[in-house]
Amino acid sequence: MTLAATPARAGGLPGYALFAGLLAMAGLPIYIHAPKFYVDNFGVSLAALGVALVLLRGFDFLQDPALGWLAEATRRHRAAAVTAAAAVMAVAMLGLFAVPPPIAPLLWFGITLTALFSAYSFLTIAFYSQGVAKAAALGERGHVRLATWRETGALIGVCLASVAPTVLAQGFAAPFALFGVLFAGLCAAAVLGMRGEWQAAPVAQETSFRLVLADRTARRLLVIAFLNAAPVAVTSSLFLYFVESRLQAPGWEGPLLLLFFVAAAGAAPLWGRAAERYGAKRVLLLGMSLAIAAFAFAAFLGPGDLWPFALVCLASGAALGADLTLLSAIFARRMERVSPDASRAFGLWAFTTKATLAVSAGVVLPILGASGFVSGDTGNTIEALATLTFLYAILPCGLKLAALALLAATSIEES
Repeated sequence: MTLAATPARAGGLPGYALFAGLLAMAGLPIYIHAPKFYVDNFGVSLAALGVALVLLRGFDFLQDPALGWLAEATRRHRAAAVTAAAAVMAVAMLGLFAVPPPIAPLLWFGITLTALFSAYSFLTIAFYSQGVAKAAALGERGHVRLATWRETGALIGVCLASVAPTVLAQGFAAPFALFGVLFAGLCAAAVLGMRGEWQAAPVAQETSFRLVLADRTARRLLVIAFLNAAPVAVTSSLFLYFVESRLQAPGWEGPLLLLFFVAAAGAAPLWGRAAERYGAKRVLLLGMSLAIAAFAFAAFLGPGDLWPFALVCLASGAALGADLTLLSAIFARRMERVSPDASRAFGLWAFTTKATLAVSAGVVLPILGASGFVSGDTGNTIEALATLTFLYAILPCGLKLAALALLAATSIEES
């Protein structure tokens, strides 16, 4: 059963927060938990998973422009398309965590993740493009207001998904399987929460990727999105290893990860309110500067520096709240002026941001492995730990500096 589309309304923002939370739970947390789950439970090697993730993420971000075209082509039946994609995502999550691999674990990992991320990508593109029409219905500063609700919901979803397996493990023998079941139920709730919101944007002509890429500001924002998302991709891939081996604090990965995402969720509404008063670009530059300071500080940490690293998690998490809330709002505002229907534009946006995950898996993990680093080994060499520190702290710092410089040089219209 699908939900009928109706015109965009000024209300309904809690539904956007819930749907964003669902998508967030299927994104970054799965990228963090799924590889380790298959290593620990099915004996898949880190090297094999690295190759698989490169191929999977490469396919995932290459299909985003096509999914953007599909989202535009099905915009008059968007409620039905979203319902179908949500069902695929729920089944894929159950297959990934709740079903013992009926074939080779690595192959099953690839099949389920491909289905999961394909549905996730389509839903993300449709959801964010729908947000352009929604923000217009909200009036002045509508993009920042919508982004605040949406990204706060997303960050809460990330928080829940990041710690759910650990929390469920305290009382259940198969926490990941139960997580898959709960996620499937949330899919149904999120689709119901967005009922009546799906609407075909009234367009006078078909949009194209060329229309988006012809705009100089849009091109710059896409590059900024890549540079700005790359540090998150890198640190997410290495977070568990940094805490376990560099800080020598095994067992603290879950609480610290939760602290990071709670800080992001708590800061997002504050960044949104600041942007309404001072402008999104100015506030985003401040948030990016905070992230750079946090990465630089992390480079000097070592064994036993648990509480200083907790400060890093607080600062970098708060900075992430600015990134997610404001940069997407700036891009959506630009698309309102450039692209009649934003589906293809957000197909490019998803392509750009998720490319960072493919690059991270294809570059960072092999470099770490080549240094001689061994997961869970307390006897890693100085060279291996130095490589881990460089990749986790110094490389993201440089990428963030490049993003900040480009954003500072880009003219942004905010009214």
